[in-house]
Amino acid sequence: MKFCIHYDTRWGENLFIRVGEKSYPMTFVSDGRWEVELPAKALREGDEYYYEVMEGELHTRHEWHPHRLAQKPSKSLVVNDQWSDVTGWRGAGTAIPVFALRTKKDFGVGEFQDLYALVDWAEATGQCFIQLLPINDTTMSHTWQDSYPYNANSSFALHPMFLHLPGIGISEDEAYCRQRDALNAQAFVDYEKVNAAKWDYIRQAFQKTFHSLSARPEYQAFIAENKQWLLPYAAFCVLRDANGTADFHQWKEFAQYKPRKVAAFVAAHQEECDLHCFVQYHLHVQLRGVRDYAHSKGVYLKGDLPIGVSRTSADAWVSPNLFNLDSQAGAPPDYFSRDGQNWDFPTYNWDEMAKDGYAWWKARLGRMSQYFDAFRIDHILGFFRIWEIPVPFKSGLEGHFSPALPYSLQELKDKGLAFPNALKQLFLEDPRRKGWWHPRIGAKQSQAYRDLYGRSLHEFDALYDDFFYRRHNEFWRGKATERLSALLGATPMLACGEDLGMIAPCVPEVMARLNILSLEMPRMPKTPGQEYADPASFPYFSVCTTSSHDMSPLRMWWEEYYEPTAHYYYNVLHRGGNVPPELPADCARQILEQALSALSMLCILPLQDWLSVSERLRNPDVKAERINDPANPKHYWRYRMHIPIEKMAADTDFCQTVRELVLHSGRKFSEVH
Repeated sequence: MKFCIHYDTRWGENLFIRVGEKSYPMTFVSDGRWEVELPAKALREGDEYYYEVMEGELHTRHEWHPHRLAQKPSKSLVVNDQWSDVTGWRGAGTAIPVFALRTKKDFGVGEFQDLYALVDWAEATGQCFIQLLPINDTTMSHTWQDSYPYNANSSFALHPMFLHLPGIGISEDEAYCRQRDALNAQAFVDYEKVNAAKWDYIRQAFQKTFHSLSARPEYQAFIAENKQWLLPYAAFCVLRDANGTADFHQWKEFAQYKPRKVAAFVAAHQEECDLHCFVQYHLHVQLRGVRDYAHSKGVYLKGDLPIGVSRTSADAWVSPNLFNLDSQAGAPPDYFSRDGQNWDFPTYNWDEMAKDGYAWWKARLGRMSQYFDAFRIDHILGFFRIWEIPVPFKSGLEGHFSPALPYSLQELKDKGLAFPNALKQLFLEDPRRKGWWHPRIGAKQSQAYRDLYGRSLHEFDALYDDFFYRRHNEFWRGKATERLSALLGATPMLACGEDLGMIAPCVPEVMARLNILSLEMPRMPKTPGQEYADPASFPYFSVCTTSSHDMSPLRMWWEEYYEPTAHYYYNVLHRGGNVPPELPADCARQILEQALSALSMLCILPLQDWLSVSERLRNPDVKAERINDPANPKHYWRYRMHIPIEKMAADTDFCQTVRELVLHSGRKFSEVH
C-alpha cells in the first residue's frame, strides 16, 4: 500500500511516516510530493499514523494530529494525505491537578473518574484542553510528605490514589458511603487517611477479583507490554514496604538491582507483586477510558513531564548508570533565594543515556502518549544545562552548570588568576574533571575577589561575565537540540516548554526550531525592564496563562502587594477610582479577556482563575486556592476544589460567561475535533 503527502521541506530535511513504534523513510518524487510503499500488514484498519520531519539524525517537526486509516489495508490501496497542522487555530482550556478535583462520588481526593465530568464542562463551555500536574506514583513513606507530585517513585507507574474504587468491584454499601462522605466533606486532601483507606479496599478487591482478572487476555497483554518497568516497580514497592524505606541503598542484599535476583524475588512474593500490577492495570483502564471519552467530545488531555527523578525511585534503582547519584539538581542564587535552590534530584548522565539513543526517555514519552495529546516539559532549561550541586553540599552556592566548559588550570594561569590562596574562593574544581575549574557563582562576594585589583580584577570580571552569559550558548544549543529531538521523535504529543525565568539566548531559538510551544504569562514578562507583558505580543507557538501551580492564583495575587496591584489596576486595566481590596469579578473577567485575546495557540487557565469571574462560585477563602508555595520545601500538596464539579457545571450563568469569554476571543472548539 502506498502513502502520499505534499510537504515542502527545507534543504537537508527528509520526510518519514511513523506507525506505532516504527518510522519509515519516504521518497521525494517532485513538486513537494513524498511517497512510501508499506506492506499491508504494517497497519490495520483504524490504526493511527503520522508524518514527521527529520534533519539528519534530528527530529524537527511532526504533525499536530495523527491520521487514522479508514480502510482495510491492501497492496493496491493508495492513501493521499494532507499535513495535519494547526497554524492559525487557537484553543482554550483549564489547568487543574487530578487530586484537586471534587465530585459528589469522590473518596476524599480527585480521581481519574472525575475527568469525565470536567470533560463535559469543558465541551459545554467551548474549551478543548484539560491540563494536569504529574500523575505518577509518589509513595515513598506512606505519609503526607509523599503528596509532592514532582517526586515520583516511578516515571511510569500511575498513582493508586486516583483509582475509582467502585470501578474495581467495591460495593457502595452503607459503610463505604459513610467513609467516603466523611473524607469527601473535608476542605483539603487528607493524604494519609485517603490512601490508607483506599488501600484497604484495593486489597479487598484484589482478593475477590484477581483470580478471574488474571486469566483475561487483556490483563495478560497489559502485563506483557509493560513488564520492563512494571515488574521492577512491583518488586520496588514490596521491598520498600518490607524494609520500611524507599531508600534502596538500605535494602541489604537488594541494594543493587540484579535482574535475576529480582525476578526470583517476584516469584517468591508473587501475590504481593501481583497486587501492584493489579492496581496499575485498573489505573490504565480507567485513564484510557477518560482519554477515549475526551476524544469523543473533542477535548484533549495535556500531561506534565517532570524534569527531576527521585534518587529513591525505581528508575534510579534499576538504572543507576543513567543518573549522577553523587550530585543534586537545583538552581543558582537569585533575587528570591540568596543561596539558590537544592531540589535533591540526581542529575542525568546524558552521555550514558545517549549510548542507547535515549531509550529511557523514549519509553517514558511512549508511556505518556497512551493517555495524553500534549505535554508540558517541566523546567525545559534542564535539557540545555542543569545547576548541579555535588553531594554532600546543600547550598546552591556550591553548584555549577552541567554540562559546561570549565577553564583549565593553564588558562587561569595565563590570566594571572591561579594564585593558590584565592583559587578555591573564586573557582570550583569540576567534580569529574580534575584540573578544570568553574567560576563560583558567588565569587564576587568573597574576600579573594575584594583583594583583586588591576589586571587581575579586569581579567576575572571578563572571564566571569563570559562564562555565565556567553561562553555556553552554542554548546548548550547543540546538546539540547540532540536531546529534545530524540524526545519529540518518540511521541506524536504536542510539546510545550516551561521556559519562565532567566534563560539562555539559545533556549527560545531551539524551541522555535523544534516547534515547542513556549509558556507566556503577563505577570512574568520575558523582556528585561518590563513590569507586565502584553498578551497581544505573545508568539503564536505558545501557551498563555494567568497563573501557574507554583504561583498565587489571580485573587490571592491581587491582595498580596498593593503597589503592583495598583499599577496593574490603573495602567493595564485602565480603571479609575480606588483600587478594590479584593479582585472584583468584572476585573477578573477583563484579565481573562486579555489573556484569551493573545495570539497564543493555546490559552490554558487555572480553574481557580476561571472561577474568579463568579462572585457566587469563587472560594470565600482566597488563600485556600494556592496549590504550591515553592518557598516552603515542606509544602503539603492538598488543594481541592471547594465545590463539586456538578455544582459548577450546573451554574448556567457561570458556564455562559466562560463560553462567551472563549468564543468572543476567537478561540475555536470544532476545527481540531
